[in-house]
Amino acid sequence: MGRLKFLPAAAALAFLWAPIAVLAAYSFTASRHATVWGGFSLAWYARVFENPALGPALGNTLAVGLASATLATALGTALALSLERRRAPALDALAHLPLLVPEIVMAVGLLVLFARFLRPALAPLGLEFSSLPAVVAGHVAFQIPYVMVVVRARLKDLDPSLEEAALDLGATPAQAFLRVTLPFLAPAVLAGACLSLSLSLDDFYVTYFCTAGGSGFRTLPLHIYAMQGRAGMTPEVNALATLMLGASMGLVGVSVWLQRKSHA
Repeated sequence: MGRLKFLPAAAALAFLWAPIAVLAAYSFTASRHATVWGGFSLAWYARVFENPALGPALGNTLAVGLASATLATALGTALALSLERRRAPALDALAHLPLLVPEIVMAVGLLVLFARFLRPALAPLGLEFSSLPAVVAGHVAFQIPYVMVVVRARLKDLDPSLEEAALDLGATPAQAFLRVTLPFLAPAVLAGACLSLSLSLDDFYVTYFCTAGGSGFRTLPLHIYAMQGRAGMTPEVNALATLMLGASMGLVGVSVWLQRKSHA
């Protein structure tokens, strides 16, 4: 009976990881079709790196990811500090609500906001809200709550008397924050940044709608979407998706390690 109690967990993990394992396995097929096993081969990984469209897509993905993660980390940390110190239930609920909103709803909302209000407001000023800043802004919008949750969990372990002691010893509020609060929060802030970057790397809906789906601006997820519509999916899609999976898993792993370190 002792081993049987682990069966539900094992079944859940098997169901969770089966699609990922199959995807990774079929990225090594020698067949021309993504769903057919034709023997072991690394040819499709070589094909990924030979694809001339991959470079711009990867560059866009990294630019969006790094920019949005930086902004979301700063804003999410500020939001966590404000909510933890003011204890406003209404604001607390509003900050957590985006975590429950379907991503497609967020994506459509951003499309309407940018197309109906932001771009028309900037046009008379001679400013163009192009695809890159639009996608960065969209990614920041859904990343902020995740950073806020991670940083706020660390904040709960911060002894307020540490900041008070720094202030009593003559430090300014800014100095107390930089020398006491921020070093204490650093592991959680870095974990939030890694999580934000991971979310950005594989986002599709927000990216697609923020570019109106046809601007020519492509990240890796949009590149994969375009690849599968040519003449059926090839194992090149499997290989690229597996590489993205590895990058995302690495970032999530670093985020989890930093969070555990912060609570050690």
